[in-house]
Amino acid sequence: MATLDLLGDWKRTQYAGDLRAGDADKDVLLMGWVHRRRDLGNIIFIDLRDRAGITQIVFNKELAPAVHARAEELRGEYVMAVRGRVSRRQKPNPELASGEVEVFAAELRILNTAKTPPFVVEDDVSASEETRLHYRYLDLRRSRPQRNIALRHKIFLEIRRTLDGLGFYEIETPMLTRSTPEGARDYLVPSRIHHGHFYALPQSPQMFKQLLMISGLDRYFQIVRCFRDEDLRADRQPEFTQLDLEMSFPTQETIFGVIEQVMVRACAAAGIEVKAPFRHMEYREAIRRYGIDKPDLRFGMELREVTEHFAAAREKLHLEGSVHVVVAPGAASFSRKQLDELGEQAKGLGARGLYTIKVTTESASSPLEKTLGAGAVQNIVAATDAKAGDLIVAVSAAEQIPGTDAAALIAGQLRLALAERLNLVPKNRWEFLWLTGFPLFEWGLSEKRWVAAQHPFTGIREEDVHKLESAPQEVRSKGYDLVLNGSELGSGSIRLHSQELQARVFALLGLNEEQRRQRFGFFLDALTYGTPPHGGIALGLDRVVALLAGEKSIREVIAFPKTTAAQDLMADAPAEVEPEQLEELGVAIRPSGG
Repeated sequence: MATLDLLGDWKRTQYAGDLRAGDADKDVLLMGWVHRRRDLGNIIFIDLRDRAGITQIVFNKELAPAVHARAEELRGEYVMAVRGRVSRRQKPNPELASGEVEVFAAELRILNTAKTPPFVVEDDVSASEETRLHYRYLDLRRSRPQRNIALRHKIFLEIRRTLDGLGFYEIETPMLTRSTPEGARDYLVPSRIHHGHFYALPQSPQMFKQLLMISGLDRYFQIVRCFRDEDLRADRQPEFTQLDLEMSFPTQETIFGVIEQVMVRACAAAGIEVKAPFRHMEYREAIRRYGIDKPDLRFGMELREVTEHFAAAREKLHLEGSVHVVVAPGAASFSRKQLDELGEQAKGLGARGLYTIKVTTESASSPLEKTLGAGAVQNIVAATDAKAGDLIVAVSAAEQIPGTDAAALIAGQLRLALAERLNLVPKNRWEFLWLTGFPLFEWGLSEKRWVAAQHPFTGIREEDVHKLESAPQEVRSKGYDLVLNGSELGSGSIRLHSQELQARVFALLGLNEEQRRQRFGFFLDALTYGTPPHGGIALGLDRVVALLAGEKSIREVIAFPKTTAAQDLMADAPAEVEPEQLEELGVAIRPSGG
């Protein structure tokens, strides 16, 4: 094992990965890790890695024999510092940003040794995600996560600069607050001082940011950690970061203008040019055209309703509700196996049936001819503008859900799957969309009643207020979503500031006076002291960074993420605690199911 040196008074002059041809003949002092070692006898090449990248260090036995001898002790992931002169490389390495130069070592200090890592610290890592997360501190040494973390920093910095320039205050809201059992489950924190009482980690600073508007602070934002105890997937984590924002006296367009400036500059930090204003679309139009409330506008394949063409066979096909189709360009060549797989996928999404029509140069062929007739099949082809070589996919829903077009939702999912399978989604196109006109209520399948589609403080479009009690399914909110390339970045709304309207919404949600006071008492009190019109939004920044970085999972842009089982494999959390700690908190653990 190598003898370690002290850092002493050495000070790094610059990052290794920042060296360029213009630095030739400069004396530099670099520090970092041994990325790769190549020993050619009289010459040892060391690729020195730091957060900016890699530079080749040359240890020449003839020029500096003592330094060369010391370099023979270097191994992978050793920590080193080297002083030397920058020189142009005879054979530049185009794969490195610093590939035009190398550094001839004059002095070397070995600052620490390292065990052999469980995987090679390179971007083309073969280790499983579980292994990488267990050794996350090693995984973060790779250039790809380093770039992601650097991009995250740049985006956050641009957000702060933009909002500061627009007159917003950055204000912290409490991390320990009250549990409000709406939406996802809370993470609870037992109180040591008040046995039997619990704080909750915030799912969102929603009520606090509205209180800041009641307080007269006018423009607030926060890059805040939030917590939700829910099942995870690629774009969810139990703790996540969001941009939280609220304004007093805004119109919907005022908030859109602010967020568009934020997103234009955030994209620029990632080297992506987008232009404002962004497109707008009503919720009902999005469902009708794309079958989803976060449509991906990078490609066409819009849905068409063809219910009328199935009228003669409704009983025979056991159809309820509508029939929607999506046309898959060039997919008439799908095999029977591929069509069967598509049918199984549709059933998994809740379809009663999937019906296909292959369009050829001469005609159209489909099993539907037996039930609808050849004329009806040709009418469907005409109604969808399908071309020769296309595949028409029609779906109906097995179960109807109040307030939604279930068949359109299924067709929307098939649209996305077919576009991905047919490679029709452009990779370097950025399509932002403001989605508005959401239903204020949605039907709760488990509750068997109307529930708040967003949260109970969401404003109501003035022209729909008279329908609150008579036709709640038709009431549209003043809510809005920001969508990018088919991913929802965040939601917001103009809020309710009228006590009378707030009481009517609570009544529709089935909350009596006692329940209202128990859950929102302090907030309802605040509303009685002169609440201004206000509104805001929250954007999921982990998702924003992941999209701009080209990552499919937000875990790739978070320094220390949890697994899909909500575990921190590196820190081994969650973990059991000592009985004494539980006793002090007044908490007892009983066996699962007990």
